[in-house]
Amino acid sequence: MNMKQDVIIRFADAADAEALSEIAEVTFRITFAESNTAEDMDTFCRMHYSTEIQRSEILDEHTTTVLVEDKDQLCAFAQLRFGSAPDCVQDLNAAEIQRFYVRPEWHGRGIAHRLMAHCFEILRVRRYRTVFLGVWEFNPRAITFYQKYGFAEVGEHVFVVGVDRQRDLILACHL
Repeated sequence: MNMKQDVIIRFADAADAEALSEIAEVTFRITFAESNTAEDMDTFCRMHYSTEIQRSEILDEHTTTVLVEDKDQLCAFAQLRFGSAPDCVQDLNAAEIQRFYVRPEWHGRGIAHRLMAHCFEILRVRRYRTVFLGVWEFNPRAITFYQKYGFAEVGEHVFVVGVDRQRDLILACHL
């Protein structure tokens, strides 16, 4: 892994909302645009990634947003959500990795591994025993990455992009 020492992982604050909005939308579009209509992508991004929505999520006590910066450029982020888990996650003491995205130009540099390790550490410090996430069934790169960390399929749910109802796998692992 070729990763520079100047990479910083930190918690987001309200001042990061605009930059978070931008990276969230860009990475979502890059990852999923080919598999969705432009209208569905526009609707989804408008409903989930505005600056105001990101600021609200950053300030939400049930959400923690972690940013990765390389030379003051935001290159990855994760959002952890606390408080509820689907029925297929058997542990009541579980937290969710709601979002986990790395800009493609940083793929292969170890950023995702450092970010995942950081998320796991946050959850361990907060005494969570299980972590779960949803991943699109047709995203083999992400599924393989999560499996390397011990995630296994425990269920599924519907993830709506615009008007398109898609199947997400719910993966979980014990910390």
